[in-house]
Amino acid sequence: MKHLLAAVLTVFLAIPAWAEIKIEEITSPSGIDAWLVQEPSIPFVALEIRFAGGASLDASGKRGAINLMTGLLEEGAGDLDARAFARATEALAASFSYSVDDDSLGISARFLTENRDAAVALLRSTIKEPRFDADSIERVRAQVIANIQSSAKDPNDIAGDAFAAMAYGDHPYGSALSGTENSVAALTRDDLLAAHKAVFARDRLYVSAVGDITPDELGQLIDTLLGDLPDTGAPLPEDADVTLSGGITVVDFDTPQSVALFGQKGIERDDDDFFAAYVMNHILGGGSFESRLMTEVREKRGLTYGVYSYLVPRDYAATYMGSVASANTRIAQSIQVIRDEWARMATEGASEQEVADAKTYLTGAYPLRFDGNGPIANIMVAMQMQGLPVDYIATRNDQVNAVTVDDVKRVAGELLDPDGLHFVVVGKPEGLPDVTQ
Repeated sequence: MKHLLAAVLTVFLAIPAWAEIKIEEITSPSGIDAWLVQEPSIPFVALEIRFAGGASLDASGKRGAINLMTGLLEEGAGDLDARAFARATEALAASFSYSVDDDSLGISARFLTENRDAAVALLRSTIKEPRFDADSIERVRAQVIANIQSSAKDPNDIAGDAFAAMAYGDHPYGSALSGTENSVAALTRDDLLAAHKAVFARDRLYVSAVGDITPDELGQLIDTLLGDLPDTGAPLPEDADVTLSGGITVVDFDTPQSVALFGQKGIERDDDDFFAAYVMNHILGGGSFESRLMTEVREKRGLTYGVYSYLVPRDYAATYMGSVASANTRIAQSIQVIRDEWARMATEGASEQEVADAKTYLTGAYPLRFDGNGPIANIMVAMQMQGLPVDYIATRNDQVNAVTVDDVKRVAGELLDPDGLHFVVVGKPEGLPDVTQ
């Protein structure tokens, strides 16, 4: 059976998914909204489910509870312990995966049409009847703690944790969603049950599906799977205040190469100027080897193997961030060049050629994302969570192409804040001025 699923996936990935993506908006009999793309030529369905709030719903003093709970969802449910559940999933040639970040908890399901009912029943048990067996809790807890210990030795993770604490303070964004060794060690089974109750509710639910299923069939499937969830869960978080100010923070770490994470306040996804900022960022630091930062920091000066910038419009705060790694003796120069390029873009904007090249790349790369049922379903559920319209896929490239040189210059001047750019440097950097330790 599992070989049949592999064959189905192989065939489907050869289908030109970008040719036409017709999204249907449906409502289940119990009132749950979902988006559907029908593809009946292959007997296979990809289902994506998201619950807004994610690990940001951790109760006070219980950081890491939702992350640990999520890791236990496939460790047995209903009458099946972890091993029996794995065997049942394999026998159906189904695939279930569970993930969490600070904005959502996600469930991805893949199953054959002929096994749909059995797969949905099995998936439902993980949502409604997770076992949270003692041995599974301890096994997954040990894995989480091992990851926390590993992160404590990783310069990139150290920089990320320090930057988050500085940027977001006491908001859940300000601490690692996995928690600390102490917080995870103290979690009880009751804490995991409370975390489950906080997340799984209809008032924060988003659903998309792609494949061999009709609107009526999807409506029934959704109600079977999710219809009897509680109406409400834990209160969603408040917006975070981005408390960054310009400067440099050094975290001492014994390594020959310093890692720097830098950032400032960003732009919300629903801002009218988001696409102008998106094009601008591609030119500044998002365009890999073609970006200004890569040209100035790597190609001209050989200070790094890679330097990048990226917009981070999260649900409760928006930042504009970037990263670079350089030898301890050269990180100061790298930082200065990045600041100079930040300032140059803010004052001068971009050229006609840069804007044209960026738009060509961004519009040409977009169709490559739609390479199968799963990726399309994933994109659709993200669109719903971001409040994008059902025709966004068809109009997205038009919005990119509508960005002008003047738009980029105006938005760069409004958004970029060279004086407010803060760098967190992990390593033993030399020659850095204005350092806070």
